[in-house]
Amino acid sequence: MIVKVKLFATLRKYMPNIELGKASEIPIEPGTSISLFYQILGIPEEEVKLAYVNGIYCESDTILKEGDEIGIFPPIGGGCY
Repeated sequence: MIVKVKLFATLRKYMPNIELGKASEIPIEPGTSISLFYQILGIPEEEVKLAYVNGIYCESDTILKEGDEIGIFPPIGGGCY
């Protein structure tokens, strides 16, 4: 089955050939969880702050389905006091 993924900020280094703002289609096996998906992409889970599936925040045990769109974000800091 195929899902689409967008990596944000520092996580983009794991898929450097994707054009900024574009999603990439990734083939996965049925029953793949978000946590396993990180492994497939080569992303250490500790580098992920949150992920969403179809625009909704999800936990790492969420099972992905055909056509899901996943966004993965690292911890992000910044701003000033």
